[in-house]
Amino acid sequence: MVVIKKDIIYDENNNLKTDIYFPNNTNSQTKILIFWHGGGWFAGSKNDVKNWGIKLANAGFMTLIPDYRLAPTFTFPAAHNDSKKFVEWLLDSEYTDDDDQQNIVQIGASVGGTQALYIAGLYGFPTVTWSASVDFSNWMKNHQKVIPSRYGANELHLTDLHDIFESFYKFFVMTYAGKDDPVIYKQMDAQNYDFSKLGRLKMINSAHELVPLDGVLNFIAFLAKKDHEVELLVIKGHRHAMDYAKDYLDESLDFLFQTIKEKKND
Repeated sequence: MVVIKKDIIYDENNNLKTDIYFPNNTNSQTKILIFWHGGGWFAGSKNDVKNWGIKLANAGFMTLIPDYRLAPTFTFPAAHNDSKKFVEWLLDSEYTDDDDQQNIVQIGASVGGTQALYIAGLYGFPTVTWSASVDFSNWMKNHQKVIPSRYGANELHLTDLHDIFESFYKFFVMTYAGKDDPVIYKQMDAQNYDFSKLGRLKMINSAHELVPLDGVLNFIAFLAKKDHEVELLVIKGHRHAMDYAKDYLDESLDFLFQTIKEKKND
């Protein structure tokens, strides 16, 4: 049995809400998981991933799935600011105790993974990302001839999956940026986040998916130079985020459970 509290407002000014999924046995030691939905910063909502809230609650986590503002109405850094606002609200809310920060972990899918990275650097929450986008400025610089399109197969008559991915990648990056501006793309790069408090991190990406793997590898190298601990799992094929999520949920949860255990033993 999972109890669900829906549409709890965490930001009254922007009418932003979260859903909370409670596991059967909730106590002061209950583990808390924030799940960040994807959608390219222009689509998606907490309602789309209700079944995942139930799955994660059944795994033993009090699971919170917040909405955040979307482009093109709200452009960078709106969603990033909303994610920070949400965590500030959560830590000050009736749903957490004073020492609960050590019990909070994250999973983020697609750009939700990018949100999770941003928060992980600020708060140190153990985090798993599924196909997080991390590189924007270099990619945009090297793909100036790519035509942005949400539906490249229909709108541009593209047939090659790689071309479709590139067209869509450029579309959602430009949509969230609000305009074609290298300065904004640079600010969006994950390498520019504050990682001073980054804790355990596991990143999962497919070898030939929407998110370019070379950008992920460069980001891993960046973290390594900063002496951060990070695990990268590259899976075969072209599946993106939620397309492979069910196959790697257990592995993701094992990582988070083990990390919580290690933190408490330190």
